[in-house]
Parts: sequence; structure tokens; C-alpha cells
Amino acid sequence: MDGDRRGWRQCLLGGAVFAVCMAGTTLPTPLYGLYQEKFGFSEQTVTVVYAVYAFGVIGVLLLVGNASDAVGRRPVLLWGLGCAAVSAVCFLCATGLGWLYAGRLLSGLSAGLFTGAATAYVMELAPSGGASRATFVATAANMGGLGCGPLLAGVLAQYAPWPLYLPFAVHLALVACSAAVLLRLPETVRERRPLSTVRPQWPGLPPQVRAVFGPAAIASFVGFALFGVFTSVSPAFLAQSLNVHNHAVSGLVVALAFFASTAGQLAVGRVGVGRSLPLGCAGLLAGLALLAGALRWDLFLLVVLSAIVGGGGQGLAFRGALSAVAEASPADRRAAVISTLFVVAYAGISVPVIGVGVLAVHIGLEDAGLVFIACMAVLVSTAAVYLLRRPVPART
Repeated sequence: MDGDRRGWRQCLLGGAVFAVCMAGTTLPTPLYGLYQEKFGFSEQTVTVVYAVYAFGVIGVLLLVGNASDAVGRRPVLLWGLGCAAVSAVCFLCATGLGWLYAGRLLSGLSAGLFTGAATAYVMELAPSGGASRATFVATAANMGGLGCGPLLAGVLAQYAPWPLYLPFAVHLALVACSAAVLLRLPETVRERRPLSTVRPQWPGLPPQVRAVFGPAAIASFVGFALFGVFTSVSPAFLAQSLNVHNHAVSGLVVALAFFASTAGQLAVGRVGVGRSLPLGCAGLLAGLALLAGALRWDLFLLVVLSAIVGGGGQGLAFRGALSAVAEASPADRRAAVISTLFVVAYAGISVPVIGVGVLAVHIGLEDAGLVFIACMAVLVSTAAVYLLRRPVPART
């Protein structure tokens, strides 16, 4: 019994460290408008600054995504915290656009190092027989941390002094505390190898996975693209079109999408993998429709509903996609297939978001958003139709 309590305590502490790191990746979200005023760059530049993060994540996943299996979980997580700390320093020292690019790239590196390693670490710290609860801890830490970032930054920027400095100073302190906690937690990889044995883990797609992978990848791409637009341009839309200049409100709207995604992922256990992917696609389509209504009629309520419905759909779709793809993959290729799915998902955060920024320069933010929604709706509808014709086998 004491061993179980100690295991769950360590599992929760590992989850807290995970959440702190992920919060740093979304911390700048409600602050981009302030950076625009300070440095005088366009909405297109905001989307590029945001998307640099995804390139960092993809690079780490491809090159050293399996490093923690060799050198251990704690060293990789400490590297991730180091990247998060240097990212915060870049934002604290920012005197121009280059600092923002560097901060976002380092933030992406930290997320790439944490995503796989921290999920595995949290699950390994849990007592035997607690896999389901440990998965909940890892999921809540990941998406909950992403949601807490803009909420924390928005509240501090709105109600405390030094809006462009205090959020990152607070995060830097949290990272230092997380490093101290991590150093007291046990290592879970027993047989460690030198870093020189780690090889790039290139994407792979065995033939038996392709039928499942197509709709799963489309749903993941659209879900992450929706998050990308919310976290990069929704604060600007709220300010320009809805006259909402409260940074705490902007941060809360973005946070709602991530919190709803957490709820959607947790619902997969009850809904089942077979139904979660098509239901997730339906949720994404509904979220896109609500966002289109918000852009068309300038209604704040529809923005909030879009965040909740679209976030829930993203959670259902992504966890369903991940489970379906993992189940269909042969054991010796599973890691490569999952890496491929993550690469597609993070491409959704970057490519469409940059496209919205480019279009916004020429046709305005609202019309650019509507073009984005139309394209994403076609993609997710295609995936939904395919799933109706060839459903994923039902599993619990």
C-alpha cells in the first residue's frame, strides 16, 4: 500500500513537471498583440513566429524522438526543461523579432523532447495495474498544461505589472522548481545506452496501416490546425473585430479549447475508439462551423462555443486516431508510425496557420479565416465520409 502511494505521488509529480513545460509553449499566445505594438510587425509575422514552434517539435521527433529509451527519461526531460528555461530568457530579453523566433524555436524543442518522454515517464512511475489512471494523468498534464499557459499569461498581462516580462519570469521560476522535483524522482529506464546509439527515427507507414492512417491523419491535421489558428490569431480577431482587449479573456478562450480537448480525450474510454474518430470529425466540423459564424457575424459567444466544441472534437479525434493507428501497426514499426502521425499533426499547426497569415495581409483576417475554415471543412468531411464507408473496428 505504501509503495502504491509513493508511486502515485511520483506519478503526479511527474505530471506536474510535464504540465509546467507544456504551459511554456502556449504562454506567449495572449501577448502577441503587445509584441506587435512594441516591434511593429504584421499579422502574417505573428503566424510565422507561432509556426516556428512546430518546426522545432517536428525536428526533435524525427531526429531524437526515441532518445529517452536509450539515455533515460530524466536526462531528456532535463534537456527539455533547459530548452524551456532558455526560451523564457529569450522572451525576457526580447528587443526585436529575432528573439521571438529563437524563443519559439527553443519552446518547440522543449515540447518535442517532452511529448514522448514525459508521457512514458508518467506511466512508468505509476504503480503496476494503474495504466488507465496514469494515461489520464499524462493526458491531463499535456493538454491541461497547454491550456494553463495562455490563461496564466493573460491574467498576469491584464492585472499585474510588466505584461511582457512577468509571465516569463514566473514560468522560469516554475521551470527551476520542476528541475528540482525531477532530480528527486527515480529513473525508470534500467538499461541505458550512450547518446551515440540514438538514430533518427524517420517516418514509416507499413501497407496494413494505410487504410486507417488516411482518415486518422486528416482528422489530426485539421484538429491541430484549428488549435493553431486559435492560439495564433484568435486574440487579434477578438481585439480587432469584437473589441475584446482584455488579455485574460483572450487567454481564457484559448485555454477553453485545450481543456475541452482534455475532456474529449478522456471520453474515448467510454465512447470507444471505433466511434471516437468519426464523432471527433463531427465535433471538428461543428467547431469550424461555429468559428465561421463567429467570423461572419462578429459574435463572441460563437467564438467560445467554437473553442469548446472544436476542442472536444479534436480530443476525441486525436486520441481515437492515435489508438487506431497504434492498434493497426506491427509492433516493430509502431514507434515510426506514431511519429509519422505526430509529424502530420504538427504540420497542421504550422502550414495552415502561415497560410492564414499570408491571406490576412491581402484580404483581411476575417476573410482569411473563412477560407481556412472552408479548406479544413472539406478535409474533415472527406475523412468523415471515408469512416462512414469503412469504419474503424470498434475497440474499448
